[in-house]
Amino acid sequence: MADGNLIYVCDDEKDLREMLAEYLGKHGFEVRQAGNADEARALLADGKPDLMLLDINMPGEDGLSLLRSLQGEDAPRVIMLTAAGETVDRIVGLEMGADDYLGKPVDLRELVARVRAVLRRAGKSDEGSASTDREGRIRFGKTWLDLEAAKLFDEEGASLPLTSMEFNLLKLFALNKGRVLNRDQILEGAHDRSWDPFDRSIDIRISRIRKKIEPNPTKPVTIRTVRGIGYIFDPDAS
Repeated sequence: MADGNLIYVCDDEKDLREMLAEYLGKHGFEVRQAGNADEARALLADGKPDLMLLDINMPGEDGLSLLRSLQGEDAPRVIMLTAAGETVDRIVGLEMGADDYLGKPVDLRELVARVRAVLRRAGKSDEGSASTDREGRIRFGKTWLDLEAAKLFDEEGASLPLTSMEFNLLKLFALNKGRVLNRDQILEGAHDRSWDPFDRSIDIRISRIRKKIEPNPTKPVTIRTVRGIGYIFDPDAS
């Protein structure tokens, strides 16, 4: 995806905020800054960005509260900024639909890579891609995954909400159908990050995905749990 996308950086740490804005600006992004949730809402009132970098722990209204209000099809993509020890907040944020997260201190090269990855997932397709032609699509339960468009469609061809990280997870399963994947393989393959034994984000994301793809999410058959090992994608499940 070409640079020039509009990014809002919302963080109460001025030095960090300005550093992120300067670095992103050098890489061709248009950046606007907000020091708290109120300033972010003022920016949002002027127009929707392509992506928002959102600090979770801010004085006053925190980032999770602001994230909760950014719902719906017109909501911007969101990458959370989380400090060490904010595992619970990070999990809640992912469960609420954030696309990714970055821990502080932020690695600037990783920041640009993750921003581009999220934007790439969001911008590869348009409304015309939701056709009834399923050539090249992979069935996941009651839905179809289009790897080229990076989107998920229902039986009628309507696009379903899908975060960047959920797409990465579905793509990983699609490329490993019939193979049991353990947590290490899932975390490394779908998220490119080392395993954290206390990280429940994979379980949360699979639970969210099952609600979208399974005819009965309480009795999943498409992405099944293999007790004590991990998960398996069974495309032939009825």
